[in-house]
Amino acid sequence: MDEMDIRHNQALFDLSGAEIALYTFAVERADVSLDELPQVDGAGNEDMTAAFRGLVERRLLLPVDAERRRYAAAAPDAAVESLIRPVVEQARWAQDAADRLRQELVPVYESALERRLRQPIFEELPDVASVRRALNRFAAEAQHEVLTSQPGGGRREEVLREAMDRTEGLLQRGVRMRTLYQHTAQYHPNTTAYVEIVSDLGAEVRTLGEGFMRMIAFDGEVVVIEQKGNPEAALVVRAPSVVSFAVAAFELMWRQADPFPVNLSRAQAIQVSDKTKEDIVRLLVQGESDKVIARRMGMTVRTCQRHIAKIMERIGAKSRVHAGYLLREYEGNLRFSDGPGHSAND
Repeated sequence: MDEMDIRHNQALFDLSGAEIALYTFAVERADVSLDELPQVDGAGNEDMTAAFRGLVERRLLLPVDAERRRYAAAAPDAAVESLIRPVVEQARWAQDAADRLRQELVPVYESALERRLRQPIFEELPDVASVRRALNRFAAEAQHEVLTSQPGGGRREEVLREAMDRTEGLLQRGVRMRTLYQHTAQYHPNTTAYVEIVSDLGAEVRTLGEGFMRMIAFDGEVVVIEQKGNPEAALVVRAPSVVSFAVAAFELMWRQADPFPVNLSRAQAIQVSDKTKEDIVRLLVQGESDKVIARRMGMTVRTCQRHIAKIMERIGAKSRVHAGYLLREYEGNLRFSDGPGHSAND
């Protein structure tokens, strides 16, 4: 029942002064017709004609002689019962429909709620297969936004192929996607090709040097993070405080990150290489080993050692100990951009 029907039903129970006068006139006689309307006190013919039609609609005037078009006044109780019968029937139908809907949905709601409440706050995924199943399920259920941080440089082709299927489905449903990579991923052809495709579909991708964890957050409700010491396993986290913390950490890193350029110009490549070296310098000052630096920067140990050798050559260091001393002396003022001769792959 829409608003117009409700107003019409309400008007049926409101009588005008002319209608009450005409009803009184009719009750005092056996029957009346339109020809007798001028005899009603205090009303013009036009008002009485409208009043007559109104009383007929309300069943307060009932036809007793169709040929002579004569009507008799009906008892109010009978008229009211006739008026409210359609409303009561409609209300009964609505109540029956509501009961059927309740019977269908209450078990579904309670069952789904119980399953959600039974879900563990922390859930271990011990291997790649279980991680893949969980990610596919969470991606299929996501409605608003997926946040991904992927340290470690470029990603393997099979991993990118699997991620592409999930990403396309999410973006086609209008789910926002933001992804963080390390700067070194920009030199990885497969990763660059993947980023170019998903960017065209609407994904947002940025890069950062080091210092962020591997995670995927779905709708700010569940986060999947890599298990320490076992890159093939993961941990599902549903604890609201932990999820909120992880999302806030992602937002902080996102603001500090740079857009992922799918086609690096020479100037951009030099800038990325410089940022990489500056991050390596910070880790060298902290006394980290080549292996640790390589892992945190998302590159091979050999590539990392080449960067370190270039840095030592630049500052004139004769050993790692000497390099550590000199780098501390620079106190963050070391810069690597040195004109056209500088190589982005150094």
